[in-house]
Amino acid sequence: MKVLAYKHQDFKLGEALTTQQKEHFFKYGFIQFKNFLSRETVQLFLEELEKIESQWLEEGVKKVNGIPLKFGRDEKGDPIIQRMCFVNQFSSAIGNFLKDPQLRLLIELLAPYEGRIGEDEKDGVIVNHYINQPNSKFTKFAWHTDNPRDLFAGHRILPMLNVGVHLDDCPQSNGGLRVLPGTHQQSAFQVVFGKRIHFDHNPDPREVGMDIDAGDLTVHFGSLWHRVQVSPFTGEKSRRRVMYIPFITGKYLPKNAKSRTPFYHHFARFVQK
Repeated sequence: MKVLAYKHQDFKLGEALTTQQKEHFFKYGFIQFKNFLSRETVQLFLEELEKIESQWLEEGVKKVNGIPLKFGRDEKGDPIIQRMCFVNQFSSAIGNFLKDPQLRLLIELLAPYEGRIGEDEKDGVIVNHYINQPNSKFTKFAWHTDNPRDLFAGHRILPMLNVGVHLDDCPQSNGGLRVLPGTHQQSAFQVVFGKRIHFDHNPDPREVGMDIDAGDLTVHFGSLWHRVQVSPFTGEKSRRRVMYIPFITGKYLPKNAKSRTPFYHHFARFVQK
């Protein structure tokens, strides 16, 4: 698997994507935009997510639109939801954010395919909540790409973007996102078999991490190999919450309350965290 040598660059997203930004993204398969959201907006989203989580825990919700939630406990032993989905359908603030013209500039990165934000497709807007402590079920995430689930669903692999809205500060020293630059330009075989997908947690000497602040935006192709490094700290210092927005192409395939659970979710318990 060919991995490109990478030199870090800081970018800010303005009223249009620049030529330099697009060249960087298409070469390496990912890009980071600094300070996309204000701290006030980050706090608003955290408050919205806490309301949704409290309601789902109180009501005993286990799935949303057929997609299972992941549960764990925080440093106090209280139950938390460590992977939420379709949160945009339960918060007007988050739902309206998907209409933000600046955010929607990123659809251009899917050209020449006709792209869109998957508001009611895939898993909608998801939230991953990592915390490193004994009761946590979600402390890290093994090497993977995001495209194989299309194959499992009987569809051919099409371009997609995963756009991460980061809600906590996370320098590289605190674990977090790791990517293999340039691996989006690979065969379908390598997208699935380039590593032991969802099982291999081993650091790769060619991987790149990012120093992320709350409010930063990360964008990567679904075919890019990436993982989440566990924090060396425990408890509150290790907390990392990221809201992921799917930018997708292809046939419109919405989900609703009657949707079946995709079969690959039934194997989640075998995946090593």
